Amino acid sequence: MESHSVTLDVRRLVGRFSLRSTSHVGRVSYLLLEMARAVPEWRIWMPRMFEQASNVGYGSLFIVGLTAGFAGAVTSLQAGYQFTGSIPVYFAAGVIVESIILELGPVLTALVLAGRIGARYAAELGTMRVTEQIDALESLGRSSVSHLVLPRVIAGTLMLPVLVVFADLVGIGAGWVAAKGSLEMTNADFTYGAQYFFKTWDLWYSMIKAFAFGLAITIVPCYMGFSTQQGAEGVGRSTTAAVVSASVLILFLDAALAKVLLKT
Repeated sequence: MESHSVTLDVRRLVGRFSLRSTSHVGRVSYLLLEMARAVPEWRIWMPRMFEQASNVGYGSLFIVGLTAGFAGAVTSLQAGYQFTGSIPVYFAAGVIVESIILELGPVLTALVLAGRIGARYAAELGTMRVTEQIDALESLGRSSVSHLVLPRVIAGTLMLPVLVVFADLVGIGAGWVAAKGSLEMTNADFTYGAQYFFKTWDLWYSMIKAFAFGLAITIVPCYMGFSTQQGAEGVGRSTTAAVVSASVLILFLDAALAKVLLKT
């Protein structure tokens, strides 16, 4: 009897997981369809998009620069620990620059914004949902997607590549300064190493990742906020789920894009 009961419990868990996953896929697909339909209504979402872009871009410069600066400095210090006395010093410069452009700049920026912007979007939309502001907007014949979702998604998707470029510059600059101290590297050595390993495709790859991450940190929190239920407790759950889901999706996209776009 115990074995039969365990089998039923496993089936129930699998069934619940399958139903929830299918439900989420269907709701996200419907949200994406509504966003596509709202694109022609540019007079509605464009002014709101500029406001959201200012909040995402200008409001995130400090935390993005701080994170990128520490990442570049730590990468340089670790490169100094690993490469001292074993390989030419300019190799370390190539490792620092390539690590920041290919991985640290896009990923760390996206994870920081997943916490800052993703939580904000989920909390704002979740609060509007439980206080019936979204229902009131729709009862007036207005599209909640064109007013609330599309401006946030477009603003986040467009601003993340800009922030990634800023993070790359700050990270490389911090790594340069740290390398001169930890490796006693000259400016000529750092410049030579950075140019020796650099490929034009690296910049395109970084921007592709930034664009994909921008979609992840906007669509997922907006969906979570729109699906909020059960009052203030539901807003808290939606905010937490939005940050966790967006962060996991960023890491998954990071691995998938590396496999697809980088020819090893």
